[in-house]
Amino acid sequence: MSGRRPPPRGRLRAVWADQRGAVSVQLVVLVPVVMLILLTIVQFALVQHAHHIAQSAASRALAAARAQNGTAADGDARARAVVAAVGGDVFTHPKVTVTRTAEAVRVEVVGDVIAVVPGASLRVRAVAAGPVDRWTRGGGGP
Repeated sequence: MSGRRPPPRGRLRAVWADQRGAVSVQLVVLVPVVMLILLTIVQFALVQHAHHIAQSAASRALAAARAQNGTAADGDARARAVVAAVGGDVFTHPKVTVTRTAEAVRVEVVGDVIAVVPGASLRVRAVAAGPVDRWTRGGGGP
C-alpha cells in the first residue's frame, strides 16, 4: 500500500502547498507595475509644473506687450526670458506667439514636457489675452 499514489486531489493540494519560488514570481510581476505607477505620478507632476511655467511666461509676456509703448517683440522677449530662467529641462522646445493689435494682445506659449514614462509625448499650452493699455483723460473733457 505504500507504493500507491495519492489521489489526484491530494497531489493538487501538494502542488498548491509548495510555495517555493512564489516570491520571485510575485516580484517579477509586481515591481514593474509599481514602477509604472510611480513614474506616471512623477510624469503628471512634471506636466503640471511645465504648465505653470508656460502660464507664467504667457502672463508676463502679456504684461510686457500690452504696455502703452510695448510691442509684440517685447512680449516675445519676456516670454523667452521666463522660459529660459525657470524652464530648465522640464519645459523644452518652447514656441511663443504674440499678436498685438491696436486694441488687444494675445500670447500663446506651447512646449514639450520631458518624458519620464517611456513612450510619452506630452505638450502644454498656455494662452493669455487682454486689452492694450492706454492713457485717457478722465472727466469727459477735451
